[in-house]
Amino acid sequence: MSDAPKDRLVLVTGASGYVGGRLVRALLNQNMKVRVFVRDRQKISSQPWANMVEIFEGNADDFESTKSALMGVHTAFYLLHSINAGTRFDKLEENMAANFAHASRVADVKQIVYLGGIANDEKQSMHLESRANTGKRLAYGTVPVLEFRAGVIIGSGSASFEMIRHMTHRLPIMITPKWVRNRTQPIAVRDVLYYLTTAAKFQKPVEGVFDIGGPDVLTYENMIQTFAKVSHLRKRIFIKIPFLTPAFSSLFIGFVTPVPTSLARPLVGSLVNEVIADPAKNVNQIISLPPEGLLTIEKAFALALEKVEAHLVESRWSDASLYMPPWQKTQGDPEWSGAAEYKDERIFYTDASLKSLWRAIEQIGGDHGWYGADLLWYLRGLMDSMIGGVGLRRGRRDPDFLRQGESLDFWRVELLEREHILTLVAEMILPGKAWLRFEIAEVDHDGKKQRRMIQTATFQPHGMGGHIYWALVYPFHGFIFPTMARNLIRAAKSFDYHSNMPSLN
Repeated sequence: MSDAPKDRLVLVTGASGYVGGRLVRALLNQNMKVRVFVRDRQKISSQPWANMVEIFEGNADDFESTKSALMGVHTAFYLLHSINAGTRFDKLEENMAANFAHASRVADVKQIVYLGGIANDEKQSMHLESRANTGKRLAYGTVPVLEFRAGVIIGSGSASFEMIRHMTHRLPIMITPKWVRNRTQPIAVRDVLYYLTTAAKFQKPVEGVFDIGGPDVLTYENMIQTFAKVSHLRKRIFIKIPFLTPAFSSLFIGFVTPVPTSLARPLVGSLVNEVIADPAKNVNQIISLPPEGLLTIEKAFALALEKVEAHLVESRWSDASLYMPPWQKTQGDPEWSGAAEYKDERIFYTDASLKSLWRAIEQIGGDHGWYGADLLWYLRGLMDSMIGGVGLRRGRRDPDFLRQGESLDFWRVELLEREHILTLVAEMILPGKAWLRFEIAEVDHDGKKQRRMIQTATFQPHGMGGHIYWALVYPFHGFIFPTMARNLIRAAKSFDYHSNMPSLN
C-alpha cells in the first residue's frame, strides 16, 4: 500500500458527526482531496476545515442529491447512523444504505468504506442488527464495500467515553445488571481513524468485513475500574442485580450522564452482547498495525481526559442532530409558512463594549450556567431527562467558544455570527419548536454610543398542547429573561473592567 494518487477524491458522509468530523481533518492532514455530503452546510460552517473541502448538500435517502455528491468520487465513506430517528431507525438505515449503494454504482464510485459495529452473537440487539444490515445493504450493490466493525470507541467526546466518565465520577457505588461482566474490546478513536485513513489510500478496491479492536479484552466492570484508576479515584463498588433490565438501565444512564435515554437505550441493548473482534475477520490481513501500536484502554482514557481538561475536544457524540418530531419545522422556515408563533422580545442598552458583550453571550450555558434562575433551568432540564430528552447534562464542547451546529445543553447552535447574532434552537422534548436569540449592535441611544442587545424567545406550538405549554411557561419569562440579560450585561462590564486594569508587571 502506498500513498493515494493526488487527484483521488474522497467523500465523507456524516461529517457533522463524531467520527466523521475527525475523519475529515485526518484526511486533510494527509493531503487528500475531500468532499463532504451534509444535510445543511451551515451546520459545519464553523469547522476549521470548512473552507478546505467541497461541500454538497442533500439527504442520503434522496437519489439525485446522493448521486450528485458521489460523481467523480473514488472512495466514499459511509458513516451515517439514524439511531436517534425513533423506534424504526433500522428501516430508515436500510433504505438509506440501499439508496447510497445504487447512487454509488451510477456515479462509478470505486470503493465504499463503512464503519459498523462488531456483532458476534446470533441474537443481537436491534442496534447491532441494524448496523450489520446496513453493511449488507451496501454490499448488495456492485461497488466493492470494505466494512470495518468496531466495538466501544473511546475518545474525548464519544458517547461511550462520556457514559463511563460521568458514571464513574458521580457514582462511587453502582447498582448494575449482570451484563457488566460481559467482555468487550474497546478501541481508541485515534486507531479507528488510522484504519479509515489507510483504507482511503488502497491502490485497488478491497471488499469484506473486518473487525477492529484495541489490544485489551476486558469486562465493562474492569473498564470502569480502569477509568477510575486513570482519574485517580477509588475503586468503584458494584452491586449486581440480575433482574435489572436494559430499559431501566438506559433510563438511569439518561438521568446520570449527558447521554439521553433515547440514545442510551440502543447502546445499552448492545452491551448485553459480548463485543469481541473475531480472529477470522482480523483487519491485519489487509492493514498492518500502526507503527506506534494500538492504544491500550488505559492510554486511551488518559488521552481522552487530557483533551477534555485542555478544552481540546474536536468533536462530540452530540454534534450529530438528534431526532425531532415531524411537526417541528426545519431550520429557517419563514414566518409566512403558516405556523402559529409566540415571541417574547426584550431590548436592553449598555455601555459594555461589543467585544465583552459578545464574550458573555458566547459563554452561556454549560458550567457557566444561564446567568441566573439556574434552579429553574435545572428543573426544566431534569423534566426533559425524565421523559427521555437530552436534559442539560450535554453541556458544551468548549467553555468559551461555540461552533455553529454544535450542541449546548438542551439547545443547538443554529446561527452564529460573531459579535452580532447567536441563535439557539431547542432540542428538548416540546409540543412545538423553540428558539432563543441574542442580537447585538452598536447604536446611538439617548445621545450617546451604546450597545443594544435584543433577546428573543420564539415558540411555534404544535396543536393545542403547544398553546397550553406557552401559556404555562410564559409567566416565568418575566423573571428568567430579564434576570439573564442583567447578569449577562453585568458579566460583560466585568470583562471590560478587568481588561482596562493597569498591568502589575
